[in-house]
Amino acid sequence: MSGIEGLFTVIGNTLHSLIGQIGPNYDPLFYDVMVYIFGTIMFAVFLLAVIAFYMRRKGLGGGSAKEGWIRELDKYFESGQIGLIPDEKHHW
Repeated sequence: MSGIEGLFTVIGNTLHSLIGQIGPNYDPLFYDVMVYIFGTIMFAVFLLAVIAFYMRRKGLGGGSAKEGWIRELDKYFESGQIGLIPDEKHHW
């Protein structure tokens, strides 16, 4: 029975020390490092989102590469009449 009580004591002490980091008697270095790490991660996510948006809009090779790819895709869609509004000739 003392093994289980010892385990609970260790877990309780660990939780108490972790909760003490957040309360009024927190360790400023721990808090600051956590804020800096979180801020760095958030900035990295924002930066990757901006890069992804720019690449989505401009393409890898600039405007001409994107326009050429879209022209090829439009030719394929027109030849297969995919995504067009139905007219009198075609009855789906």
